[in-house]
Amino acid sequence: MAAVPPITDASSPAAPSSPLEALSEADLLAKAHTGDHSAFAQLYSLHKKRIYSLCMRMVGNTAEADDLTQETFLQLHRKISTFRGDSTFSTWLHRLAINVVLMRLRKKGLSVISMDEAMEPNPNGSPGRGFGARDLSLSGSIDRMALEQAVGELPAGYRLVFVLHDIEGYEHHEIASMLDCSVGNSKSQLHKARLTLREALHSHPRQEARP
Repeated sequence: MAAVPPITDASSPAAPSSPLEALSEADLLAKAHTGDHSAFAQLYSLHKKRIYSLCMRMVGNTAEADDLTQETFLQLHRKISTFRGDSTFSTWLHRLAINVVLMRLRKKGLSVISMDEAMEPNPNGSPGRGFGARDLSLSGSIDRMALEQAVGELPAGYRLVFVLHDIEGYEHHEIASMLDCSVGNSKSQLHKARLTLREALHSHPRQEARP
């Protein structure tokens, strides 16, 4: 895939005296809208780590996350004129990155949601307690590295829904729209992701909390 020159340039440390460093994000966006490559490179420098982290959580592979990060900023370079400010730029860019990841998965023929996954009801016919709600048992003090590893080892469908819901904060109806599945399927995938993570984290040796 051809690299975008501003992205390649942005990998080198910016000169401390660069006037762009003093500009607000709104000013950088205004300059980038006019085709200013230096402003675009500065936006890349400001957001690349967060976008890489998001891609890494979604695909669980460093090389692919690198490639998807580059692809996200290639798409940004082409579509920055479509940003209207209806949301924050960070939110808009995150959604762009998510779409890039999902498009890549579909091109690879990977079903991001297993449509034969059904909700597992209790004997009384209703979903388990806390189904689709915040899982407090995963919200305590746990080793961050163990959690990142466990998330990376989740099956693709589980991982995507967990990242989108519990990390990125999307609602189930939004996830259902993104992944072209039902709300119930999204809830089921999240429920199973949490069960899998809980099991993985419980089997991981607990470490003493650091100050």
